Amino acid sequence: MSTVEDKQPSYPYLFEKNVCVPLQNGGIIRCNVYRPYNTEMGEKCPVLVTYGPYGKDIPYKDFNPGSYRLLNPNHQTEQSAWETPTPSYWTAHGYAVVRADEVGTGQSPGFLSVLTSGNTFDAFSDLIEWTSEQKWSTGKIGLLGISYYAGTQWHVAARSPKGLAAIIPWEGFADIYRDATRHGGILSNTFFYGWWNNQVGNNQYGSARARQYGPEPSNAAPSEKELEKMRIEIPIDNMKHRYRDDPRYASVNLNLQDVKVPLLSVANWGGVGLHLRGNVNGFLHAASDFKYLRFIVGRHDLPFYLDEEVEIQRSFLDAFLKNDDRLGWSRKGKLPPVDLILREGDDPAQFRRRSELEWPLARTQYTNFYLTPQGTLLTSPPRVDAPQKLDYKALGTATSPESVIFTTPPLSSGYEVTGHITARLNVSVTAYPWHPLPSDIDLFLTLRHLDSFGKELFYSGSLGEPIPVTRGWLRVSLRKINPNHPYHRPWLPHRDYCSTDILPVIPSEVYEVDVELWPTNVIVKSGERLCLEVSSGDTAQTGVWEHNDPVDR
Repeated sequence: MSTVEDKQPSYPYLFEKNVCVPLQNGGIIRCNVYRPYNTEMGEKCPVLVTYGPYGKDIPYKDFNPGSYRLLNPNHQTEQSAWETPTPSYWTAHGYAVVRADEVGTGQSPGFLSVLTSGNTFDAFSDLIEWTSEQKWSTGKIGLLGISYYAGTQWHVAARSPKGLAAIIPWEGFADIYRDATRHGGILSNTFFYGWWNNQVGNNQYGSARARQYGPEPSNAAPSEKELEKMRIEIPIDNMKHRYRDDPRYASVNLNLQDVKVPLLSVANWGGVGLHLRGNVNGFLHAASDFKYLRFIVGRHDLPFYLDEEVEIQRSFLDAFLKNDDRLGWSRKGKLPPVDLILREGDDPAQFRRRSELEWPLARTQYTNFYLTPQGTLLTSPPRVDAPQKLDYKALGTATSPESVIFTTPPLSSGYEVTGHITARLNVSVTAYPWHPLPSDIDLFLTLRHLDSFGKELFYSGSLGEPIPVTRGWLRVSLRKINPNHPYHRPWLPHRDYCSTDILPVIPSEVYEVDVELWPTNVIVKSGERLCLEVSSGDTAQTGVWEHNDPVDR
């Protein structure tokens, strides 16, 4: 086992680079270790572990300069890295930080298969157990990170590795199929192409970018053909595999009820497309005795490093990794399990926080809104003598899909929407003259908020872009619901999305479907309105979360 140790006096902590961690399958991964100086004299400390594909040695300021410039200055350091804990802060508070390159990325050799194989989570589990056994470790391990570094936490926690004591999945998917790659069965393609090309594929072990930071730069660089043989390109793999019973998705499936460690799940109301649903469902279904759900707003990269949010992270981890519980995280019933932020008005700085005892809120009044042929949304059934329909051209252009829109009258009093929404639609498809018969229907639903003048009010998305209240998707051939699944709820229909669940979509037949919209919160003031848009494709303010692959669509 080789270790390159770099004890530089410029760092207020010990820094060990490219420490080799053996895996049970005979392979290795490499990690950087940042630990307090007192561990050199025999002291032990708890450890925060991250494991991901972005390059443990690539400085935050190089990985995403624009984000780094906006970062809390207290976390703008030479060894800050994208979406992971800052070593200088955590070592100063008595933690070690282990930052590992995922198998096949950065300085870790092997086959690159992010999110496509259970092997990557096996390696993460081995890393946690290895860390718990180091002489400078107390044996208590915590997980903390954003997005990818959050999503993988659910999977490894379900494996119950030795030493894992608490997790903070901060804005991360839990279900790779439903939360990330296929929304309602429809391929989410544009984000993953950009993500792969700009952040993962170019950091493959042996690539020019990885070798720039590598321990063995003198070795001959592998050819592109050699690199291709050692990876699965996730955008292509996502396109090939359409159903959850494919081996690809079966290998990365998890049962959230296997997650039993204390957890603080942080969900962003603006994370529709990747950074919301998994955090809510993870909290909902995990079997942990101590579990908390915190909602935030804003971009996905910056709030994690704000002083007040870092202090919340530390107080939670201190409670379960140091037995220093200043707030009551480890005392049953001491803290409310849900911490909401209410989207009211157009100034996020003025959004109020409110504590709740459960999710969804027990006092929720589930309210039916009815669609009318006149394009309104009413809370009482419309008086209709015979069935009527509204139609749109489902083959509208990629940049301007056609849609039908339903809007409430101006609300006479304030109205809070907090929780889960299901839209029940009756849909049908007919062919264009002289065109082939259609074989499916893709539904794209958007909930919008209009002010008293009819102008749309927007909220902040994952990249800081303006977004509507929430969205939902469904491929109608995958409409089958499994009411017997333990995750199924009347307000959250559960679908298995298996190849055996495919149902026919016959032109001119009418199908009743329930479309899941992602959980949300919005305060609608008196005189304002809500608007439901039903479309054949991505609508305005979709951003990077597009579903426009020509083969899948």
